[in-house]
Amino acid sequence: MLFNYKIPLVLLSLGLISCKKQLPPQKINTFYKEVITPADRQTITVEEAKTYHTNTTHQYEYRTGKPGHYEYNYDVKGINTEGDSVFGNINIEGKYGAGILTNDSIPVIEIKAEWVHYGKLKAVDQHGNYYQLVVR
Repeated sequence: MLFNYKIPLVLLSLGLISCKKQLPPQKINTFYKEVITPADRQTITVEEAKTYHTNTTHQYEYRTGKPGHYEYNYDVKGINTEGDSVFGNINIEGKYGAGILTNDSIPVIEIKAEWVHYGKLKAVDQHGNYYQLVVR
């Protein structure tokens, strides 16, 4: 008699398992942030415009964001590994950022930058060329 109940129970559970609706993938909240790209320094989004702030007593040109998550914009100058002068503009959030440099021979050099000391950064372009930069 117990056997008679097992078959319908197994069939019912198989039916329920196979009829599950496929859920869309959930967005995972993570502490990793979106990467800053060189194009970020060219425009300010509507959300960033709400928190746009300038302060002439600091080295940054402007900042956007909320406390603990500010993105700063700096004018920089420096040299490449061959000693050629470069200058440009970068956005930094935390320790890392990206921006655009120029020199006499190349009008646009996209870089990724990292703070190495107060007011000093190291950067690398898409071709693996390194730059030593200081905030102006």
